[in-house]
Amino acid sequence: MIDTHSHIYAKDFDADFLEMMARAKAENIHKIYLPNIDVESITPLKNVAKQHPHCLPMMGLHPGSVKADWEHQLNVILQELDKPELNYCAVGEIGMDLYWDKTFVEAQKVVFKKQIQKSKELDLPIVIHCRDAFDEIFEVLESERDEKLHGVLHCFTGTIDHAKQALSLNLKLGIGGVVTFKNSGLDAVVAQLKLDDLVLETDAPYLAPTPYRGKRNEPAYLSQVCTKLASIFNCPAGHVDTVTTANALAIFEPSTK
Repeated sequence: MIDTHSHIYAKDFDADFLEMMARAKAENIHKIYLPNIDVESITPLKNVAKQHPHCLPMMGLHPGSVKADWEHQLNVILQELDKPELNYCAVGEIGMDLYWDKTFVEAQKVVFKKQIQKSKELDLPIVIHCRDAFDEIFEVLESERDEKLHGVLHCFTGTIDHAKQALSLNLKLGIGGVVTFKNSGLDAVVAQLKLDDLVLETDAPYLAPTPYRGKRNEPAYLSQVCTKLASIFNCPAGHVDTVTTANALAIFEPSTK
């Protein structure tokens, strides 16, 4: 399986990093994609990617980090994407988050748009964070709709209409622990989709699936998401693994296909 979205470089994993990685390996997690957050997370992310070749780095400015210094942060991120030191597999995570604070909503739009444009320049996929911001996200995406736009709408929790619009924009949907939550309703939406539309993710250390809900999430728990999707689509978990792995590789590593 591939965990397409995991912040395992975070301090949450400092105490048991190697044990956590061993648990992931035991669950057949053979690749982990690392989304960046802001300027401060660049170094720890790169350290993990350099030391563990199956952990592939992205680079982007998270909307939650778009504050008063956003222009400086964005410039650093864009310069980082141009460095030959690492082959970044995507521009992410980027997007909009209006859950906590709407002070910088216009700045978030600018930062999101500029990073989309950078992804096209580099022919990279985007990985989108969307919280309480579907209308704003789609407004920006529609303004950038073309054949170069592609990627993942991470941690998808929207309606079937949101899903269809995302798919029409050449985006796959990242499905994580929320689909296992009893009253999330996400399982009913996912049931109206196809496995070809989906990739697996954890968003570790956040959003641990049932039965670990409320605890620190980690890549090994991706098997719970896979099992839930197998139940939804009435197919073997191995089939979910095969299809979602192919989907992830097609997005992030097309040269390996």
